Amino acid sequence: MSESNSGAACMPDQNGAVPVEPVKKDENSRRGNWGNQIEFVLTSVGYAVGLGNVWRFPYLCYRNGGGAFMFPYFIMLVFCGIPLFFLELSFGQFTSLGCLGVWKVSPMFKGVGYGMMVVSTYIGIYYNVVICIAFYYFFMSMTNLLPWTYCNNPWNTPDCTGVMGTPRTNATFANVSAVVSGLTEIVNRTKRTSPSEEYWRNYVLNVSDGIGNFGEVRLPILGCLAVSWIVVFLCLIRGVKSSGKVVYFTATFPYVVLTILFIRGITLEGAISGIKYYLTPQWEKILDAKVWGDAASQIFYSLGCAWGGLITMASYNKFHNNCFRDSIIISVTNCGTSVYAGFVIFSILGFMANHLGVDVSEVADHGPGLAFVAYPEALTLLPISPLWSLLFFFMLILLGLGTQFCLLETLVTAVVDEIGTDWIMKNKTYVTLGVAIVGFLLGVPLTTQAGIYWLLLMDNYAASFSLVVVSCIMCICIMYVYGHKNYFKDVEMMLGFPPPLFFRICWRYVSPFIITFILIFTVIQYKPITYNDYVYPRWSLVIGFAMALSSVICIPIYALFKIAMSEGSTFLERLKNSVKPDPDWGPALQEHRKGRYATAGPESVEVCPLKEELKDEGKEKLKEKEMEKKDEMGLTIPGSNGSTLNPTPSA
Repeated sequence: MSESNSGAACMPDQNGAVPVEPVKKDENSRRGNWGNQIEFVLTSVGYAVGLGNVWRFPYLCYRNGGGAFMFPYFIMLVFCGIPLFFLELSFGQFTSLGCLGVWKVSPMFKGVGYGMMVVSTYIGIYYNVVICIAFYYFFMSMTNLLPWTYCNNPWNTPDCTGVMGTPRTNATFANVSAVVSGLTEIVNRTKRTSPSEEYWRNYVLNVSDGIGNFGEVRLPILGCLAVSWIVVFLCLIRGVKSSGKVVYFTATFPYVVLTILFIRGITLEGAISGIKYYLTPQWEKILDAKVWGDAASQIFYSLGCAWGGLITMASYNKFHNNCFRDSIIISVTNCGTSVYAGFVIFSILGFMANHLGVDVSEVADHGPGLAFVAYPEALTLLPISPLWSLLFFFMLILLGLGTQFCLLETLVTAVVDEIGTDWIMKNKTYVTLGVAIVGFLLGVPLTTQAGIYWLLLMDNYAASFSLVVVSCIMCICIMYVYGHKNYFKDVEMMLGFPPPLFFRICWRYVSPFIITFILIFTVIQYKPITYNDYVYPRWSLVIGFAMALSSVICIPIYALFKIAMSEGSTFLERLKNSVKPDPDWGPALQEHRKGRYATAGPESVEVCPLKEELKDEGKEKLKEKEMEKKDEMGLTIPGSNGSTLNPTPSA
C-alpha cells in the first residue's frame, strides 16, 4: 500500500471519527492482548499456584528436614526457578505465539512444542478430575453434619474408628467409657481407618480391587466432572479477555481462605506443635542429595515449567512489557504461597495430633490423601465444621481452576496459531468448546471405580521426567543452537535492556546443570508406583512409561521429519537448513521488527494513527509548506489550477 493510499484509508470520516480507531485497543488486534498487566500477573499466579502448593510442599518440607529444607528450596528457586520462568515468558512474549509457533526460532525443534502440548493434555485431563472431586466434597459439605464424621454409615467397615467417638459398638467394648479408654490403642493400630478415609475409598470412589477392573462409572463424580468442564469453558469463552477478568477472583480469593483457615488454625490447641514440626530444622539432612533433589523437583514442577502455559500466557503480552519484573513477582509469590500454606496445614494437623494423642508424623500425608482424607478428618473436630469444609474445598476448586484455565488455553492457542486463518481466529470459541468436550470424554474413564489408579499413574509418569527432558532441550535450542548472543539481543530489543548477567550465566550453564541433576536424581530414585497397599501390575507401569515417552518421542520424530523435508542434497545441508530460524521468526508486528528483523517477516497489519496524531501531522506539513513557499516565492509561477510550476531554465 502506497503512502498516499495509506493516509487516505486512515482519514477521518464526515463525523470526524477514524473508522478503524476502536481496534486500536489491542496492540495485536488480530490476536488480542491482555486487558491490562494485572490480568496477566494474576493469571500466571493462578497457573503457578496450584494444588501442589497445598498438598505436596508441606509434606516435602517436614519429610526433608523441616526448616532445613527451606535452604535448598530457595537456592533452587534463585538458580533454576526464576531463570527458567523468565526464559519462557520472554520466549513467548517476543514472538506473540504459543508453544508451537515459537519454534520458528529453530524449526527442527518444533517437536518440543508438540511435547509440551502432550504434557498439557495429560495434566489437563486428570487435573480436572481432581477439581471435580473437590466440587463433590464442596456440595456434600452443604449439610449440618459432615458425612465423614462418624462410622455408622453403610460404607464403613469394622476397622473404622472416628476421632469424634463412634456410635458403632462391638463385643470388644462394653460401654462408652471403655471406648474412650481404648481409643488411643485403636488409633495406633496399623489397621485403623478413619471415617474420612473410608468415605473417600468406599463411598466417593468405591475403589475397585485393581487398575484393570474399571467397574462402573461413578455418576456423581461424572456429573461434577461435567460441571467442572462447563465452568472452565465459560471462563475461557472469549480467551484471555474473559479469563483475565475471572482471575481477579480465582487467583486472589484462595489467599483470603488460607488466611481465614490460618487464623482459625493457630487458635486451636496443639497448633504450635504442628507448626514446630513443620519448621524445626534437621540440619544433618542438608547434606542428603535426596533433599536437594526434592527441592529442585518441587521448584521445577510447581512453577509449571515446560508445560507450555508460561509461553502461551506471555504471548498475549504487549511487546515491550517488562516480563523480567513479572517473572520475579510471580515466582516469589508462588513459593511464598507454598510456605504460607504449610503453616495453615500443619496448624490443623498439630491440633489433630494433639486430639488423637499421636505424633504429627502419623497424621501428616500428601497428595489426595491430605486433601481428601487427613484434612477433612481434621475439619470434623472444628466447631461449625461444615463452614470450614466449604471454605477449604472452595479454595481447592479455585486453586485447581487457576491452573486448568492456562492448560486449556495452551492447547487452544497452539491449535489456533498453527492453523492461523482469519476464520479460526474469529471463531476461537468453537476450538475452546471442542477441546473442552474432548477433555471431558477422555476424563470419563477416571470417574470409574479404577479411576484413582489411573489418575495417580498419569500424575507420576505422564508429567514427570518428560518435563525435565523437554525443558533441557528447550534451553539447549535457545542458548546453543539459536545462539545465546542472538537471544540476548532479542530480549534487549524487547525490554530495552539486556538480561542481567546473573540470568545469562544461569541460562547457559547453571539451569541446564540443575535440570540434568533433576533428571539423574529422578532416574536414580525411581520406585514403582503404589497406592496404599496396592502394587501396580507390570503392564500398567509399561503404560505409564509409554505416556511419559509419548511427549519426549515427539522431539526426535519431528526433527527427523523436518530434516527430511528441508532443502539440501546431503544430510548435513538439510540439518543446517532445518535449524535455521524461519524467515517469519521475530516480533509479530512490523512496527517492532527493527534491526536484523527490519526486512524479514510477513507484512504487518496496518495500524491507523489516532485523530490527535493526524492533526499534529497535518500541522507539521502546513508549516513545511509555508517555509517552502517563502523560499521559492521568487522562483515559482502560479498555475491556473492553483499548483506551482517550477520554470525550466532555457538552454
